[in-house]
Amino acid sequence: MLLPKLRRALQQAGDPSRALAMQAYMKSPMPYHGVSAPLLREVCKAAFADVQFASAEHWQAQILEIWRNARFREERYAALHLAGDKRGLSFQTLSAVKMYEELIVTGAWWDYVDGIASHRIGPILRDYPLPMRRKMLVWSRSNNLWKRRTSILCQLGFKEETDLELLYACIEPSIGSQEFFLRKAIGWALRQYAWTDSAEIQKYVRLNSTRLSTLSCREALKNIESLKTRL
Repeated sequence: MLLPKLRRALQQAGDPSRALAMQAYMKSPMPYHGVSAPLLREVCKAAFADVQFASAEHWQAQILEIWRNARFREERYAALHLAGDKRGLSFQTLSAVKMYEELIVTGAWWDYVDGIASHRIGPILRDYPLPMRRKMLVWSRSNNLWKRRTSILCQLGFKEETDLELLYACIEPSIGSQEFFLRKAIGWALRQYAWTDSAEIQKYVRLNSTRLSTLSCREALKNIESLKTRL
């Protein structure tokens, strides 16, 4: 049972004077201990120092035990930290996707979802492209906006390995959405790929200018305009 030990450590490290401001900034119904990100990493390193995982099922059970029973937001951050621990690297397979789907759906906010999308779902997509491609296409049409956002953002770090056909296909169901978090995700994903091929993104934005939101277009072209300014 990792959570009681973790909670005690976070309580000791917390700063109540910061907690309310952190909760307000994140618009979180769940309170904070008031632990900064660098200090949280140190607490997690110490709390999880002796953890060993007997199997993928044991690894998932430990993560979900913390996540499902968390009472403070940093405790869920710690669950995500444990999910990314190198001791669980061999468990980052298709069998982990169901767990990550639960974290995405129940977390339902960008501070959880964006890291899962780019650092957890993305690598699994890279290792298992065919089944994960199908999965992301399904998620792109989900009624859950966070699964849609994940499908759009999962290739953020892929650079020249980006599957453009998949990216555009995942954007398509949300291209006319009024939802801020989908519009922002579309612009962000396009902006990231613009570092690799700015001409392609300029072309895509031009061809879809009447369907993309102003926010998506502005975000997509931001790095391109920055590069032009430097030149």
